[in-house]
Amino acid sequence: MIKTERYSRFTLQPAVDGERHVEVRLSDDATDDATDAEGQDGGSPSFRPAPPHQPRRNICYLVLGTLLIFVIGYLVGYISHRKPRVELVNCSKELDTETATGAATGTATAVVKPAPAVQLAWKDITNLLTQKLTSQAFDQTLRDFDLPKRSAGSEEDMKLANLMFDEFKTLEMDPWTDIHYIQLQTPDSERPNRILFGSDDFKPTGYLAYSATGEVQGKLVYGNYGRQEDLDVLQKNSIELKGSVLLLRAGSISFAEQVDNVATKGASAVLIYPDVKDYDYVHLGSGDPYTPGFPSFNHTQFPPTRSSGLPKIPAQTITAKMATALLQKIGGPEASGGFLGGLKSVTYRLGGSENITVEVNNVLVNREIHNVFGVIKGFTDPDRYVVLGAQRDAWDRGYAKAAVGTSVLVQLARAVHEMVENDGFRPRRSLVFASWSAGEYGSVGATEWLEGYMSSIDKRVVTYISLDGMVMGHGSFMASASPLLHRLLERTMKAVKSPVGSDTIYNMMGKSNWEANTLRPMSMDDPAYPFLAFSGIPSISFHFISPNTYAYYGTSLDNKDHLNYQTNHRTSEVTAVAAQFAGQMALRLIHDHVLNLDVGRYTREISKAVVPVYKHQNMFVGRNVCICLTFYILQSGHSFQRAASGIIRDIDNTDLNDKEACRLLNDRIMTVEHSLLSPYVSPLETPFRHLLLGRGSHTLASITKTTDMGQLHTQVALATWTLQGCANAMVGNIWDIDDEI
Repeated sequence: MIKTERYSRFTLQPAVDGERHVEVRLSDDATDDATDAEGQDGGSPSFRPAPPHQPRRNICYLVLGTLLIFVIGYLVGYISHRKPRVELVNCSKELDTETATGAATGTATAVVKPAPAVQLAWKDITNLLTQKLTSQAFDQTLRDFDLPKRSAGSEEDMKLANLMFDEFKTLEMDPWTDIHYIQLQTPDSERPNRILFGSDDFKPTGYLAYSATGEVQGKLVYGNYGRQEDLDVLQKNSIELKGSVLLLRAGSISFAEQVDNVATKGASAVLIYPDVKDYDYVHLGSGDPYTPGFPSFNHTQFPPTRSSGLPKIPAQTITAKMATALLQKIGGPEASGGFLGGLKSVTYRLGGSENITVEVNNVLVNREIHNVFGVIKGFTDPDRYVVLGAQRDAWDRGYAKAAVGTSVLVQLARAVHEMVENDGFRPRRSLVFASWSAGEYGSVGATEWLEGYMSSIDKRVVTYISLDGMVMGHGSFMASASPLLHRLLERTMKAVKSPVGSDTIYNMMGKSNWEANTLRPMSMDDPAYPFLAFSGIPSISFHFISPNTYAYYGTSLDNKDHLNYQTNHRTSEVTAVAAQFAGQMALRLIHDHVLNLDVGRYTREISKAVVPVYKHQNMFVGRNVCICLTFYILQSGHSFQRAASGIIRDIDNTDLNDKEACRLLNDRIMTVEHSLLSPYVSPLETPFRHLLLGRGSHTLASITKTTDMGQLHTQVALATWTLQGCANAMVGNIWDIDDEI
């Protein structure tokens, strides 16, 4: 069972140094002397004449005073010339034990590898990292983690967890394990899922985890990707959606969003046909959907509750071959434009005339999963840390989805450990390495960890960097990130060489047009999304891709051969570059005096989100209360802008050698993302509480779609105070808060 005190490993314990003991001893000595003086005559102090032996006593006092001055002078000299405390810090347990023992006994502490007097230059740090993360190193590591099976909670998954633990232990990274007991959904081996359409009787082997179960019938309708605009097209063509079974092709949005969209239109079931994809999940959320908002520890009392994101209708994947058979007989008006897919021998029609039966018999199973962690501790602020995480499990081999990310996690741990032990690298903050389980079911392991330690993690984690799906091709690059990380992303793109040619990634992606060519909104099925939208931690995921999509990602065909073909047989080289990219971002965040998080970028994003809300009040002209409210939210946006400018100004005026001043600044920067989580919605009903990047009626984007005056009144008021609260938190001192609203 995991205990929360494990997380105290990040707290720098007060060292028992000579200075503190000297102060106590001096105080005690002075007290003892005074007591002795008073006790010489056996009574309390008085104005009596001195006793006959007063000259001898004066001589004693003179000797003691001389000795005391000598001791004080010696201690002052010792304290002023002793080595910096940072040199006594080391990642190994042995060194920590030696330091504590030496201090307690008053003896000198032996330091295995003292820190250099001068910090390594950033260029030296990046050169060291590049030298250690080579394609040759990844050739072996990728082979080690290429396993035929690795499903969450399985024997193979547990063996991998133990392997990761042993690796972190070898690297003296104080590994620990976070155990959860979760509920997963799997097919029923005795009752397979079925699709009945005319004379066709399909029994697909794939499934959608967390689907509703049961047997339903309805008219078969082709709905393209199942986006809102696709469903609008169907309704304009007089296609009845209520009670129908929607046939959708995978892509554009997540499976969970597809199911949710059609369910809101009254559909009875969903069939999704990715060309090769056979597995996925349809929980509109993350984590164990049967313990929403709290962790699945063994001691947790499971209440009779379910995540609001669980689908209410059956959903099932089918193969492209099955979809072809259905589309050939679907009938109805002919489709056109964006509804036309790539299946051969098919005339795309919208359907709505032929009945189909869908039977889903998935069952719930209990599984024990292990998240494994290791840490390289910082030397200045060890209780502030960057987390690098990779999913360990997969439906089958999961070469691109799990093996690559796990290999990068291990190689980065080895590289940074060597840099600290052998090359004099002294990170200011800690670096945590996390190996997650049950990622295939919707970042279950990671979300359970976030839920379990929500009260402390979001205040100490500087950034989360996802290593999942880093390599899915070559020749192009895409990323999804918090606006706080956009500047760091740009700097890293300029510094890291492209896996093709000798140019940088920045130049490969169009230089000044890099944002339009690279940045993508972070989707709900992104492994970094729970960290950002649920916990308010600045997060990023990035991917090296090819112009043609890697269609096997997350499928039973995601293997070494297919990924090698996608990377032109340069998987190891591309993986090495991806590792260097993640490593440079992480090291920059734990190395610099002030966190490389750009609060100025958020000012632009908030302005873009607030202005449409202000304009939305035009539909309520004449209703002054709403116009006044939307004016207030515009003012709160200005408060955020002033607070961000204040942080930037204070950074420019701060002495970076002042550790306490830098820590205070960094704490203000770290409040930004977390303070954008709405405190007015429940994690049970609305887990993704982020005001800009979350999902729900509390977001600024949803307010622009509200037509009810009363609802708009409430939404705008709560959004205003969420944004104003963020601005207040950024100011720092309560007496400096800007109350102009």
